[in-house]
Formats: sequence, C-alpha cells, structure tokens
Amino acid sequence: MLATLERIDPYSDDIDLLVELVCHLRPRQRWVWQDGDDPAQAVRTLTQLLKGNPAQAWALHRYITTLLEKRRHTSLYSDIGILSNDGFVTELKSRITYRFLPPALDNLYLSDALDQVLYREDDYEWIRAVPDGDWMQLFDVIANAPPMDDSAPGRARVVTLKGLLDAIRTLSCRICALGLEPRLVHSYSQIENFDSPFLMQNIEANRYLDEYARYLAGERERPDDARHLLVMLDQCEDVVLKIRRLALSNGTSIALTYLLVAVQQSIDRLQKLLFLVDVTDEKGSTPSPAPASAHEVMDELVIDGEVLPPVAPQADKPGQLALPDSPLLTPRQHAAISLAEELIEAHNTKYQVSGLVRDNVHLLARNVTENASRTGEHYIAEDRKDLRKMLWSSSGAGFIVGFMALFKILLGYLRTPPLVEAFLFSMNYSLGFVLIHMLHFTVATKQPAMTAQRIAASLHRSATGRGIDVDKLAELVNKVFRTQMVAVLGNVLVAFPVAWAIAEGVRWYTGHHLVDPIKALHLLNDIDPLHSPALFYAAVAGVWLFVAGLISGYYDNKALYTRMGQRVQQIRGLRRLLGAERTARLGRYVEDNLGGLMGNFFFGILLGTTGTIGFLLGLPIDIRHITFSAANFATALVALDYGMSWAQIANATAGVLMIGTVNLLVSFGLALWVALRARKIVFKRWILLVQALGRRFAYSPVEFFLGPRHRQLPPPDTVSSRGTK
Repeated sequence: MLATLERIDPYSDDIDLLVELVCHLRPRQRWVWQDGDDPAQAVRTLTQLLKGNPAQAWALHRYITTLLEKRRHTSLYSDIGILSNDGFVTELKSRITYRFLPPALDNLYLSDALDQVLYREDDYEWIRAVPDGDWMQLFDVIANAPPMDDSAPGRARVVTLKGLLDAIRTLSCRICALGLEPRLVHSYSQIENFDSPFLMQNIEANRYLDEYARYLAGERERPDDARHLLVMLDQCEDVVLKIRRLALSNGTSIALTYLLVAVQQSIDRLQKLLFLVDVTDEKGSTPSPAPASAHEVMDELVIDGEVLPPVAPQADKPGQLALPDSPLLTPRQHAAISLAEELIEAHNTKYQVSGLVRDNVHLLARNVTENASRTGEHYIAEDRKDLRKMLWSSSGAGFIVGFMALFKILLGYLRTPPLVEAFLFSMNYSLGFVLIHMLHFTVATKQPAMTAQRIAASLHRSATGRGIDVDKLAELVNKVFRTQMVAVLGNVLVAFPVAWAIAEGVRWYTGHHLVDPIKALHLLNDIDPLHSPALFYAAVAGVWLFVAGLISGYYDNKALYTRMGQRVQQIRGLRRLLGAERTARLGRYVEDNLGGLMGNFFFGILLGTTGTIGFLLGLPIDIRHITFSAANFATALVALDYGMSWAQIANATAGVLMIGTVNLLVSFGLALWVALRARKIVFKRWILLVQALGRRFAYSPVEFFLGPRHRQLPPPDTVSSRGTK
C-alpha cells in the first residue's frame, strides 16, 4: 500500500494506480475476513498512512481531483441503479448479452471509471462492511490535505457539485417524459383533468437550478430551497401509487410495471440528490457550496424546523468498533455515504438478470395472484347450502371426467405417432376441462391454486391492521378444507360409477371388455403408491395445477387491462352476425371468463403432453390425477371381471386417495408460497393456526366437516339489540 502511494503522480489521469490502491483495500476472500484481511482494518491503515505523510495525502487528493475533472459525472448519478427507457424485453436481452460480452468502456465517463476500479461483483459487500465513520475519516484526511502552491482547494467538491446538479436536471426531464407516456396516462386518465405533476416538477426543477446557478455565480446571497420541488415529487409518487392500486382492479402489464418502477426509481434518486445539494442550515443562512471541511454547518439537516444532531459512527459488524477519534457523522454525511454505497451496489449488479426480473415481475405477480384470489372466493362454501351446491357442481365435473377417461383410452388404441398422440390427449383434456368450466362445474384439484390466493389476500388485509386475527384465519382455512373435501368426494364418487357404467355398457353392447386384462393391470400399476412412481407423477400434476392457476390469473389480468369485453363488442362483423345485445353479452362473458377458459385449456395441454415429452427425452415424467385415477380404477375392475383381491382393492383405493392428497398439497403449497411472496408477507404463527383449528374441531366436529346450517350473519348493533326482547 505504501509503495503504491509513493508512485502516485498528482497530475496523471491514468486510473491504474487507483485500481491498484483499491486492490490493497479489497479482501482476498469473500465472507472470510481474517485479522489481516479485514477491509475495515485496511481502510484504517490507509488513513493512518496518509495522516503520517501529508505530502502523500496531498498527492492522492490532487490525483483524485484530476480523475474527477477529466470525466463526466452526470450518468453515474442519473443512470446507475435506474432502469433505462429501453423497455423490459430490451433491457433483459442487453443484460444477458453483457453477462458474456461486456460493453466497451469509455474513459470519458466517471461511471466507466467505476467499472475499472470496482470490477468484482461482490465489491459492494466489503465496502458496506466498513463502518461509515472509517470511510468518513479517510475522506476527511484526503479532502483536508495541506494544499500546495499549484492546488486550488475545493476543486473536487466543485466538480462533484456540478455533476450532481446536472444529474438533477437530467432526472427531472426523464421523470417528466415517463410521466407523460401514453401508457401511464391511459392507466390514470384523471391526470388529464389537472396539471400533470410530472410536468410541473420539471418546471419547478428548472427554476430551482437556475436560482442555484445564480447563487454559485455570486449573483444572490442564497438560493431558494427545494420545498416546492419536493412537493411536486410527492404528488408524482401519489400518482404512481394510485396507478398501482387501480391495477389491482383494472389489470396491468409488464410494460406498465416496468414504467412504474423506472419512474419510482428516478423520483427516489432525485430526492436524494436534492438533499445532498441543499445548502440551508438550521439558522436559515447559506454556507459555502464547497466547504473545506467535512464538519462544517453545511452538513446539518433541518426537518420541519428541527435540527437533527450529528450521529456517532456505528460498527457494521458485531464486535467491531470505530476509531476513537472518528468524526461525528451528520445525516447529510450518512446520506452521501449511503448513496455512494447504493451506486456501487447498483454498478456491481447492473448486469444481473435476477434483479431486473424481481423488480418488475413483483407487481405483475401481485396482480395475477390478486385476480386469482377473487376467483378463489367462488370456491369457498359458507354453509351447508353452499356445500350442497359444491357437491352438485363437482359431481357434474366427475360425470364429464368419466367420459374423458373413456376417450383417452380409445385415443390410445389408435397407435398414432407420439406427437400426434400428445395432441389428441391434450385436446381431450383441454376441451373437457373447458366444457366443465362453461357448465359451471368444478374440478376439485383446480381449487387449491385459487383458494391459496384467497388465504394470502386475507393475511395481507389482516396484516395492515393491528395484527393477524388467527381465529378468523382458522375459520377461513376450515371453510376451504371442508369445501375441498366435498369437491373431491363429488368428483371421485361420480367419476368412479360413471367409468364403471361405461365399461359395463361396452361389455354388454359389444361382448368384449373396454380394455384387456394386460391393459387393466397396467392401469392398476399406474396408481400403485408403493411399487410405481405414482406419487411423484401426482406431484408433477400438482405443479401443472399451480401453473394453470397462474395462467388463469394472468389472463384475467389481461382481460381487465386490455378491456377485452369492449374490444369484442367493437367487432363489426360479430355485431352483424349476432346482434348488438348478444355481442355485448359475449363480450362480458369473455372478459369475466377468459382466465378460467385459458387456464383450463392450457392445463389440458400440460397434462396431455407431459408423458410424451418424458418419453421422447427419456425422462421419468408423467402425470397422475385423482379423478382420472378413480375412473381408471373402475375400468380395470370391470376388465378383470372383479377378480381382484382385497389387498389389491385396498392398494388401489389408497393409491387414488394418496394421489389426490399429493395433487392438492403441491398445488396449494406452491400457490400459497407465490401469493405470500407477491404480497411480501412472512407468516410465522402456524402453531397458533393449528391450535385454533384444533379448538374448532373439538368444539363442534360435525360443523368442522359439514359447516353451519345457515350462513352466519354479522351481529346486530347495540341499538337494535336493546329494542328487541
């Protein structure tokens, strides 16, 4: 480190020596920091070396000043850590490309210089590990180095201040442009009824910067504060929040989500820069914009007339103490170091795909799961009347599934090529599930992906209050459980006799069994939970059930966002064919049911193609579904002329029940996990929830499984109750 300091040329703009100096501070191993490899200790060592040798401190000060003067600062503050205007897909492609072949660097820009100095993706980690007090002490030693004859004090601060002001203007213009995007205006049309805050903040920013320029030129005593500009930015944030709330009911898209994230990031960065360049102290006076010391009054913060005291530096790691003579850090100094660390982290992770996907897909996933949760409300029975309706609905689905199982067996006898067979199986599943949806029947395994979203939505609403009501949550889970059990019974108890009746009818009409004994044994082996991978295949089907739920939510969101019903009504040819009234009804039906139709259609394709894809790729992948397994069991029972032992019957029955259990648990678990992640909910009171369910079962076992006789109404208010006897 000392040898590197001795070789520094104060007037050179070659960045190699700075790269070498940072390498001395960087730990050699990640996460394993020994006494000799502690970045905080390395920073303190450099500080002590510079304190003991003022000439080297001045040389480093002048060298850094030269590097800053030779490079442009604006893009570092206005671009790093903020999504570009290219859009999600273009940005995603660029990041993937740059992971393998980074873009060419240009020494003209400070952001590219940062790329040369902090080239490791984990540099931000060790930089954050160093306490702020240690960094501040190092900066003070460099900034306050005794000036030589050819050095103008404060030049580095002047250059940095100019870059910050230019970045403020750039960010303000960008916020204005993004806020006037037709996609954003379309999502919040009320903004056209008053002056757009996105436009007004740009006007206010230009006025603020013009006054600031006059202040720097000495034409006025002090510039106006940024209070009005901050108010405009707050109004911009309010518009962004309103659009996000409207998206829950009107739908959203990846493009709109990307735009909202970019606007919010730009607003946040602009607010931070305004705080750093503010020159108002607690007395209302205006200190020099380029103070020579880090302890001057410029670094005080005034909020609502109250001066916040300086903050003592704290160690970032347990057992680590700041130096005894570390300076007290003001809020502004903390903000400056925090922004620097934020820029470094954003720079180190700027080519990571995961961050881009996480920031943009979160809101879209939230809206998809929100639509699924609203659908899930229709799958929850409140009382025994609703349970009877669910039993009838699921019985209808079981009836149709019995015929779907028949068609699948017949299609298998065609001996078509694998891809053709996969297509035929897919259409059998898809059209059957779509028919079930159109007839308002219910497939039991489709419920968990919807009801899980409903439970997560209930958690989110409770979390916004004083706390999560575990008893209310237990009541909801109990409703979901008994509704699910009734739906499963309706599917299985009807699919089994329907398949049995079909098999017996074929034998009576043709004199031959629907399947031969070998095929019957194969059907029984497919549902054997002990000697076949049936449960693993059931888990695969559970994954596809979860995916189908996401697809339903996605298309429900798409139908709302694109106003699908209105678009259907505007088709002139359809109106001439059906008439205006029927076309309007069709449009409403498509908008209300597009998610369900597409979710069922794609679910059928997933079920029909999984086995063929596994066969073609040599992978042990297939699906097992409880309702089809029950129908196949009945078909095999008839084909074997009921010549099954009680052990075989028990094994097949257990296989059907275990397949159904795995179907439900996997789809429900995945859906609940995604819904909780989309809402950023962490629920840790599972034991209390289980205890609450146990109390409900112990209090009334019959009601636990069958529900109340009548829907529970809210209790009457105090006034009405007093008037009754």
